[in-house]
Amino acid sequence: MAVVANKKSVMTLFSSSSDLYSHRVRIVLAEKGINFETVEVDPANPPEDLMDLNPYGIVPTLVDRDLVLYDAQVIMEYLDERFPHPPLMPVDPVSRAQSRMTLRRIQRDWDSCVDKLEQGKDKAKAAKELCDSLIVISPIFEMKPYFLSDDLSLLDCAVAPILWRLPVYGIELPLAAKPLINYAERLFELDCFQASLTEQERDIRGG
Repeated sequence: MAVVANKKSVMTLFSSSSDLYSHRVRIVLAEKGINFETVEVDPANPPEDLMDLNPYGIVPTLVDRDLVLYDAQVIMEYLDERFPHPPLMPVDPVSRAQSRMTLRRIQRDWDSCVDKLEQGKDKAKAAKELCDSLIVISPIFEMKPYFLSDDLSLLDCAVAPILWRLPVYGIELPLAAKPLINYAERLFELDCFQASLTEQERDIRGG
């Protein structure tokens, strides 16, 4: 959908159809049922509108009235606080801090591998590191239906796009990671996940 410049009441998401970080934000928007407009961005050639809003010219970038945010994690937490139902972060400070620490570990351990894979840097090594890390953590997904939780959370919104893209990265999880495989299938069936997918992302797993 084309953005309407003077339509201040609707959020605008500058997004790329294949970008993992944009995908995370789209899942949150879908789960919350938030009305928004999308501006599709070619990361290699960002439009002037985006450059005017965001000095880095990166996606995702969210515009909500006079507020401009351009970090996926910041955007996700902002949306959860701005639209509190359904909640995607714990209410109590201790659990909330623990969730943030886990999100930070996802960024350090998994996002770093994904970034290398996307950039074509040490792809074989990065793919092995990501696969090994996923296998090691797999048993925890036998404990709860979601990531250490009975309900969908920002952790799941962060992990789901990585798991969806494993075929692109040449990673096939072994049977030893069956709990993680089952968890991924549960996520992929969610309405919010299906609604978040672009055509390009659907093609990753055969539409």
